[in-house]
Amino acid sequence: MGGGVGGGGAIVDGFRRWFQRRSSRFNHNNNNNNDNNKYTEKIQNTRNDQVLLSDDGVDSTSEEVGQHQEDRVRLKLIKVPKRTNHRLTSMDSHRKSMLDKEFFTEYGEATQYEIQEVVGKGSYGVVASAVNTHTGERVAIKKINDVFENVSDATRILREIKLLRLLRHPDIVQIKHIMLPPSRREFKDIYVVFELMESDLHQVIKANDDLTPEHYQFFLYQLLRALKYIHTANVFHRDLKPKNILANADCKLKICDFGLARVSFNDTPSTIFWTDYVATRWYRAPELCGCFFSKYTPAIDIWSIGCIFAEMLTGKPLFPGKNVVQQLDLMTDLLGTPSYESIARIRNEKAKRYLNNMRKKSPIPFSQKFPNADPLAVRLLERLLAFDPKNRPSAEEIRFS
Repeated sequence: MGGGVGGGGAIVDGFRRWFQRRSSRFNHNNNNNNDNNKYTEKIQNTRNDQVLLSDDGVDSTSEEVGQHQEDRVRLKLIKVPKRTNHRLTSMDSHRKSMLDKEFFTEYGEATQYEIQEVVGKGSYGVVASAVNTHTGERVAIKKINDVFENVSDATRILREIKLLRLLRHPDIVQIKHIMLPPSRREFKDIYVVFELMESDLHQVIKANDDLTPEHYQFFLYQLLRALKYIHTANVFHRDLKPKNILANADCKLKICDFGLARVSFNDTPSTIFWTDYVATRWYRAPELCGCFFSKYTPAIDIWSIGCIFAEMLTGKPLFPGKNVVQQLDLMTDLLGTPSYESIARIRNEKAKRYLNNMRKKSPIPFSQKFPNADPLAVRLLERLLAFDPKNRPSAEEIRFS
């Protein structure tokens, strides 16, 4: 690999060492890396305990989980948008061959997969659906281009891979395989094989205007069950939004994209080091807007779930701010001016002055903001969207009755 990456030499070497440690047979459960030791045990214990969340907020038995699976079968199927970009037919063999060559760059393991279509593109690279020719299984392959060009992106990718290899849960997307490069000392692209999902919650909300309270409850059940699992492992996602929640027509949801996640190695909440460009602002908790509080907790994910839930109910984002100031204005327009106690706990002096100088606002009743929502849903939203993180419930504490 040519060229340096400034101060990112350690990241490059870390990636290379990581690939060198991987055997050609990828195994999720074989995890003895020293870098993972601090949180492997916690996550493994959580996995072994099979932490699940039932409707009454207590751990579920296998029978209860089976009942929820039956409930999913009884729910009306949701519409998932048709994919139209780069779809191939069996007769389009030349185009198929060209797409394979364009997608895969000198990866010997690529012969095991046949690319079907490109299903997503972004700054990170490309995602394509493919078929494993050995097993017939349909998968999603994420190609990350020029992984060492940007140090922060390389760090994010490495973090996501390491976390998702450890986090094994029905409501979290699963890594099935990581393709090893032909030269483990010189490579630019990375290919990660995931389970294939049909769409994401952003598209589902746009395409479905007839979702029922039962749909909302089942969606929340899955999201909160996943959060209980990752929070028990002291992992904070930090970037929950509809586009980071994959969906199938049978109402199955799975959380993805752990690139901004953080692991807390002890019971003390981690210090916030946050910049405006990371995470999607519309779903960002107040304490992440301008670094209000000196610590962050799992409550940041609970706030995001509240924003997503509100978007399910109304079909549009709840706080679509164009910048941090407007984001805070939209929050306080609904929630009212924060209490004196909440403002006093803010460490950021600039943020504290802004809130103290803000005109006093009275909260808008959630029943007025969401007039067509079930009263139980309104009560839950009020708890999820508490301005002060200490007033938000944990995923385990949330009840649907």
